[in-house]
Amino acid sequence: MFPVREQFYFQFCLLSFESMHTCSFFSLLCVFLLFPRAGALFSHGLIRCQLTPSHEAVYLEQIYFNKMLMMQYNSTLGKFVGYTENTKKIADNLNKNPAFLKQERKNVAKCTTHIPLVFDFLSKSVEPNVRLRSDEAASSRHPAILICSAYNFYPKHISLTWLRDGEVVTSGVMSTDVLSNGNWLYQIHTYLEYTPKPGEKITCKVKHVSLKEPKLYDWDPLSESQRNKIAVGTAGLVLGLVFLFAGLIYYKKNTTDRVLVPTS
Repeated sequence: MFPVREQFYFQFCLLSFESMHTCSFFSLLCVFLLFPRAGALFSHGLIRCQLTPSHEAVYLEQIYFNKMLMMQYNSTLGKFVGYTENTKKIADNLNKNPAFLKQERKNVAKCTTHIPLVFDFLSKSVEPNVRLRSDEAASSRHPAILICSAYNFYPKHISLTWLRDGEVVTSGVMSTDVLSNGNWLYQIHTYLEYTPKPGEKITCKVKHVSLKEPKLYDWDPLSESQRNKIAVGTAGLVLGLVFLFAGLIYYKKNTTDRVLVPTS
């Protein structure tokens, strides 16, 4: 198809979950791209394993040239099919080859066995890890900004809502898009411009499919530095009490063991 001197490359495999109207299926796509350094002509092969809603596996091997399907193996038909004069001849020869057909049946068996396992794994949800913190506002009429972050959740659809004394807050709110971690998990951040008021309760409400019901995270106005100082002070107090009690026990023991010698 291409001159021998041309160099070819091969590309990637990817997993995808597709939903088309009422028919949804899971596909394992292994895409092999072959193309020369120069010119617009290219070909690629596609290996697809689909799991239909009725849990039937459909295994496909497809060959494309310039985005046109030239030939494919379809497990539903159980044979190779060509769509041009040349590829029809190739398909006929492959269909007469028992070794090729035996290997395709093995591939179909692997598809039937493994794809449901992958589908079940990707269908499981992962509960988000939520953190609520504050930061100084760089340029705002509010002295501080609250940040509600949800980390490491799956799937990506999630809702983060700010509440002030139980009422939804819409003004002064900014949110990022759902960001991918690159490991099937996601994160998102939402910001609230904030001016502290006595007795006010600020809450971050999180909705996700992994949660049986929305979770509420209340803002603690005590800053992290203040909490650290209190923790250090408490630890110092406990350590001091330990030394104090140890000294008292040592003193009492020495006093009890001391023998008094009468003098004349």
